[in-house]
Amino acid sequence: MIDQKRAYLYALGAVLVWSTMASAFKISLRYLEPIQLLFYASLFAALFLGLLLVKQGRLALAFRCQPEEYRISVLFGLLNPFLYYLVLFKAYDLLPAQQAQPLNYTWSITLTLLSIPLLQHKVKGMEILALLVSYCGVVVIATEGQPFQLSFTSPMGVALALASTLVWSLYWIYNTRDRRDPVVALFVNFLCSLPIILVYLLIFSRPVWPSLEGLLGAAYVGLMEMGASFVFWLLALKYTENAARIGNLIFIAPFLSLVMIYFLVGEKILPATFFGLLLIVAGLLLQRIAAVRK
Repeated sequence: MIDQKRAYLYALGAVLVWSTMASAFKISLRYLEPIQLLFYASLFAALFLGLLLVKQGRLALAFRCQPEEYRISVLFGLLNPFLYYLVLFKAYDLLPAQQAQPLNYTWSITLTLLSIPLLQHKVKGMEILALLVSYCGVVVIATEGQPFQLSFTSPMGVALALASTLVWSLYWIYNTRDRRDPVVALFVNFLCSLPIILVYLLIFSRPVWPSLEGLLGAAYVGLMEMGASFVFWLLALKYTENAARIGNLIFIAPFLSLVMIYFLVGEKILPATFFGLLLIVAGLLLQRIAAVRK
């Protein structure tokens, strides 16, 4: 069923949710450690996806997977939500939100790099240019506008933010081979990851009942970032006549996110952040043009 207007509404809904996430992560981490935020957010996400499947009458599908599919879900659950969000939340804990958010946004560029050894993808001239432009933006943001001094606010934070793009790209590459219903597969992935997250929490932190602010933050991250935005984007793809039309909307998110960071988190947005983000988005646009030509 094609309904372009509805597709745009769902896509904009996903973009608006993504735009709030940098602020939500940073505010939530004032009250919770990264692993604690991950645990409670994952619980809310699993609850949301489970209730959605109940409403659709498809919850039973999650418990009818083949043994191989459950083994795959354990692997996927290790990558997302466990490793991806653990690394990402730690990056946000160490960096200003205005740095962590654009750095994480380069996952598409990381995906291109990984596709060379994993998918035997051959990189063309414009794609190489896109990589260079985007990573110039990364250096500008990470050094707060002093790229030639290479003085980072938090080297570990920068490394973790870039590592999160590696984890997400690996998840995306391998997840394309999963033929199950996307919502069912994601729900099973979360169920498989929860015991892993709990064990990590018990070993490296401590289970605590969060404050109201922490609980609300975890609920928002779990329901919106891990659950609703995924469903919104799936519905947008379902109703659109051309995926590229709604795909272009994602470039709104990082700039709108800076506005949210300024008003909600209270960070003063540095000129270097805005300029670096322009370079990153320019690189992503070049990458998209190269893909269209190909």
